[in-house]
This record gives sequence, C-alpha cells and structure tokens, in this order.
Amino acid sequence: MAPLRSICLLSLLLMPTLPALSAEDEGDWFPSRHGAEDTLGAINYLSPEKVLQAARLVKTGKTYALGVETGPDSPAYGPRSYALTVLQLDDGVGAPLAANQLTSNDDLLQTWMGIGSQIDGLGHLGINHRYYNGKHASEFVTVTGLTSFGIETLPPIVTRGVLINMASHLGQEILAAGTVFGSAEIKAAAAAQKVSIERGDVVLLHTGWLAVADTDPARFMAGEPGLSQEGARYLAELGVVAVGADTWGLDAMPGERADEMFPAHQELLARNGVYILENMDTRALAADAATEFLFVLGQPRFVGAVQAVINPVAIR
Repeated sequence: MAPLRSICLLSLLLMPTLPALSAEDEGDWFPSRHGAEDTLGAINYLSPEKVLQAARLVKTGKTYALGVETGPDSPAYGPRSYALTVLQLDDGVGAPLAANQLTSNDDLLQTWMGIGSQIDGLGHLGINHRYYNGKHASEFVTVTGLTSFGIETLPPIVTRGVLINMASHLGQEILAAGTVFGSAEIKAAAAAQKVSIERGDVVLLHTGWLAVADTDPARFMAGEPGLSQEGARYLAELGVVAVGADTWGLDAMPGERADEMFPAHQELLARNGVYILENMDTRALAADAATEFLFVLGQPRFVGAVQAVINPVAIR
C-alpha cells in the first residue's frame, strides 16, 4: 500500500494538541474579509448578477456531468469506503401490496462523504485546530455533526465556470505525479487559452490525472499533480468561489515540501474560505476546448456534514 493511502485524516485528529496560535499568527489570516462572524466564505461573491452573466454563456445547450461514478471500487483516500445495500421491502417476496399490486425497493448507503467527486466544506481542514475565520474546532466540531460550516448551510453554487487546461499548456496529456503549478503557470495557461479568471468564478484545473484512475487506481492514489500554496493564494486573491481539479486532493503529491501536507487546502479553506472540488471529470470539457461555461451545483444538504459527494453540471 502506498504511504499516502495509509495516512488518514482521523489519525491527525488523534495527534497531541499543538501549541496555540500566537496573536501574530491570528492576525495573519483572520478575521475574514467578509466579517468576523461570517461562515460562508467566498460564496459571498455569488450574486444574481453573476448568475445572469454566466447564463449568457449558454449557446448550444450541451451539458457536461463533472462528477464521476461513485461505488465500492472508487479510488479513495483510506480508510474511506462505500457500501450500498438494496432492501427488497416487498419485491420478489410474497404478494404485491394493495389492490394496485404495488411492489418496491429501498436502499441503505454506508459511505464516507469524502469519496468520489466531492465538495470540501470550510470545516474540513484547518491550521492548528483553527478553521475558516479562526474558528476553533472546540467551537463547532461534534461527533454527530458540525454546528457551523455544515454543508446544509451552503446555497446553490450557480456561476461562471472556467477551465484551465494545465496538461495542454505544459505539453502533456497527463501531468506526472508531483508536478506543481502556481500563479505563473496558471496565468500563462489562461492567457494562452484566452480566458480570464474573475471574481465569483469557479475554476477547474485539468491535469489529465483522472484517466489514471481507470487503469491503475493504486497509482492514482499514490500521488498527483497539483496546485501549490502560492497558486492557491493567487486564485483566492482573485475572489474565486471554488477551485477544483481532476485529482483526488488538489494539492500536488509529493508537494514542494516533504514536511507539509495539503498546504493549498489550508490556503483555500481556512485562510480564504474558498471551497474545494475534487475528482472533477473535466475530460469532456477539455476535449471540447470549453474554457468558460455556466456552472451549476446544488449540493445535497446533509445536516452537519463536513463534505459531500456531488455531481456538478457545466452547460455551454
């Protein structure tokens, strides 16, 4: 088993408590630009005007499912797993119910929320037990659900989507694991593809890495190309709502520093309230050279959830 797969976020929660942040550290990244009591982060950049702007991008009516199929064989960050049981309430057993011969099935799903295509909420990863807006884990994390930052609190994310094809820009079909790109590469790729990144956008990064999951799931989970912390900071400064990629963890693995884990996650989620979209299937968009589109996500509203399985839709 690859080392990265043996590392679990649960094990991080069991680590000894680290020293509290100093006042200087606190002033570095909170309170948020959206106000000291804000819990929504970059979603504040959404607006009816932005929806109307994005809707004007629809010219052909073509739709793209950005979510991958999620099942028991989905590559996942261990020990995450998926198990579905179909319950034959009265189908195939006994006589049909009622005069109209009603039969039915139901299903029981036992799964981790962070599997397959997913949105990371602001309560997912923090910095020394502090999360977006400096909120300490002791203030909102309970075993029965988050009391703040829950996925159910998010409004629909309907806005302009932008695809930045990093693989094409770097001259490769699939970027190698450990390939790191930051603001310089993102700016150059956007300029070459004649697309701008604007406040309120959702930015998707195409690396080609998702194709590896189809043929070699172990290799897929053992590493990935991805965003640097500096690149994450650049996108956050532009005012994007969310950043996604066709990788399982957005950050490059291995990253720029061997002693750090998911620094781009921390930059986006904790420091800036920018949401993360993982395992986005950008292949069809990349094949059509679709650089901007209407992005629509109505995430499931599971109360207290840290993250959720999603299937956003791009429309051109």
